[in-house]
Amino acid sequence: MNQQTSETQFNSESDIAKIQKLHSSNFSWLQPLILLAPAGIWLLLLLVLPTLIIFELSLVPDIRPGDLVNPSGLQNYLRIFDPLYLQVILRSISLASVTTIICLILSFPVAYWIALIAPKRWRNLLLLGFILPLWTSSLLRSYAWITILRPTGLLNTLLKGLHLQPLELLNRTPSVLIAMSYSLLPYMVLILYASLEKLDTRLLEAAADLGANPRQAFWKVTVPQILPGLTAGSILVFITGLGDFINPELLGGASSMTAARLVYNQFLGATQNWGFGSALSMTLILLVSIAIALVIKFGEATPKR
Repeated sequence: MNQQTSETQFNSESDIAKIQKLHSSNFSWLQPLILLAPAGIWLLLLLVLPTLIIFELSLVPDIRPGDLVNPSGLQNYLRIFDPLYLQVILRSISLASVTTIICLILSFPVAYWIALIAPKRWRNLLLLGFILPLWTSSLLRSYAWITILRPTGLLNTLLKGLHLQPLELLNRTPSVLIAMSYSLLPYMVLILYASLEKLDTRLLEAAADLGANPRQAFWKVTVPQILPGLTAGSILVFITGLGDFINPELLGGASSMTAARLVYNQFLGATQNWGFGSALSMTLILLVSIAIALVIKFGEATPKR
């Protein structure tokens, strides 16, 4: 009787699970490695190793193609603090920041309307309409804006037809902001739509019952709920705008030099200073890393109650 009871206890589900866990514990550490191996190898070959090579080149002053790599100091990084180059970096940051603000202001009403007001049967079609520009080449979109904004383009032709003063936008900062905002607007709309779609409208009704006006309900109920989406969309647009090369190159003219164009000139331009170009690249990587760290730290923060 006692032997039968012990066999029953030993063959219980908890004992079987413990035995299986004991036998599989020796190889359990291999499972996450197998799952992460493809992406890890990809990132190692195409991100980590190139970044390390760029960092090594950034420590070599005045290196050119074919020269021996002999890291010897931080002269290239100190050169960035020259007022001329600092102005270029600040201009890039300002362009990316203003583009982020423009995209946020323009995309929020659209995402709000699609997520909460538009009929459900039309939502996918409306989102597709905003994604369609991404199906064309960014270079083609930039040339389209050149056609619209040039002195004899579509915009000035329309203004002349209305007997209004033509606008000089091409090869100026406003044309760069227009093109960058147009290119990055769909990303902001999609991210905000994903956040607004999950909005708990019952909290808005509760706020209205408690006497909150629409403005108070928006800032104290809607914004805290979609704050992760606002942060993620803003950081994505800012990072992409910071590294944009095509729009400032084609629509900005010589007066709108940006960090991306400056890096291009150091590697493929007449100067051919790979060390300084690598230092500029590492500086941009640092700025992007700081932005991503801010998203990780504050993007998923729970709203205060």
